[in-house]
Amino acid sequence: MIKLTSSLIALVFLSACAGPSALGGSENITVMESSELPAPDRSDLLSESRPYLIGAFDKLIIDVFGIEELSEKEVQTDASGRISFPLAGVIEAAGKTPGEIEEEIESRLRSRYVRDPQVTVNLKETVSQVITVDGQVKKPGLYPVVGKMTLMRAVATAEGTAEFAKLDDVVIFRTVKGQQLAALYNLKAIRRGNYQDPEVFANDVVVVGDSQARRLFKDALQIVPLLTTPLIIALQNNN
Repeated sequence: MIKLTSSLIALVFLSACAGPSALGGSENITVMESSELPAPDRSDLLSESRPYLIGAFDKLIIDVFGIEELSEKEVQTDASGRISFPLAGVIEAAGKTPGEIEEEIESRLRSRYVRDPQVTVNLKETVSQVITVDGQVKKPGLYPVVGKMTLMRAVATAEGTAEFAKLDDVVIFRTVKGQQLAALYNLKAIRRGNYQDPEVFANDVVVVGDSQARRLFKDALQIVPLLTTPLIIALQNNN
């Protein structure tokens, strides 16, 4: 069994020294000396108020006001993130916002003698930017990340926690630069304002009240049972 000394706990929560600490000397689990789970290393996720960016296989509803043949048309991006729309041709949609697609379609329609086109693009379904919410929630599953989403919003999107869910047992799994990280949160502490509601990103896995996920943090929590700040660990591959 991996052991964690009280001195290491002090380093984790007080950040008394620089760099991560191996859990009991283990090369497989490392305690990160940070109270914040790092964001994914993707430039399009750095903006705090980032809009949704269209990706491969997303389904869109495109409406051109006043033109029945171009109203409420459902289109799906292909594997390369392209769509095809009447009179506008093939459009590179991947990495663009719905608003940018609106402007591009309007420009192309205007050049083809459609007077003052008014285009609306709405996201119907996404498979390219999703999170997984699992465990003791009412509706586990995959959910789209639209704009900025936090842990509390992710749980609410899954219709909230189950009646007897363990609110102090919520883990976010995330991969950053090829490194798998796990962070343990307490929903009650977040609601009390003990620490900030963390942001979640596409490809995150949120597990509520799952004892197997919590076992990763077992030794640390035996010494510090009251979670007043998130506990973050890095998981190493055994290669």
